[in-house]
Amino acid sequence: MAVFVALGAFLMTLAGGWVAQRVTDRRHLVLGFAGGLMLGVVGLDLLPEAIEVTGDPVFGVPAALLLFVGGFLAAHLVERLLAVRQAAHGVSGERVPQVGLTAAAAMVGHSLMDGIALGAAFQIGGGMGAAVALAVISHDFADGFNTYTLTSLYGNDRRKAFWMLLADALAPILGAATTLLFTLPEELLGGYLGFFGGALLYLAAAEILPEAHHTHPARSTLLCTVGGVGFIWLVVGLAR
Repeated sequence: MAVFVALGAFLMTLAGGWVAQRVTDRRHLVLGFAGGLMLGVVGLDLLPEAIEVTGDPVFGVPAALLLFVGGFLAAHLVERLLAVRQAAHGVSGERVPQVGLTAAAAMVGHSLMDGIALGAAFQIGGGMGAAVALAVISHDFADGFNTYTLTSLYGNDRRKAFWMLLADALAPILGAATTLLFTLPEELLGGYLGFFGGALLYLAAAEILPEAHHTHPARSTLLCTVGGVGFIWLVVGLAR
């Protein structure tokens, strides 16, 4: 089931890359809604479930919350390392193609982890799997958009941008397929979902939502974000 759902992520990633070539002025609304979906999944479903299935607290703090913070910091560290490298190569004011490829490769690695999280969630249950699937599929549109944009922004030709986009689209399927080979213990699954939730929240708060409001700090963008959170609340309420 997880691999089948990952096909949705594959299509959404390609759709994001396609839109990146034909972007319109409504991009901020799409990103705002995607950010709201990601925030809702993390706060209203994924993190509570992770806390419930993990084991004893570690020094007074639930293990899932510690890993949640760790996932947030790990995503922040990766983003900062890429920013430092970009700054180091951008002193002359010229675009360095390798920087774009490195950033796109990081997106591919993130999408691979998306697929693993998807498979792990379906091992817990269909409800959790559906919630994570919604998060993965919704933000993979932005992943595809950003992968193509980052690759081409730094001077790489359209062929390289397309191949990086294709790799990013295939990564969730490969990640989900690996979970067919093993079954993770419930406590380990909860810890991993906590870590994934932290990384997902960072992407929403530091990448997706700021990008949505960067050139269009409009009320409609904010309403789309709130609508995304509200939609997840409705899904969680109906599922339970």
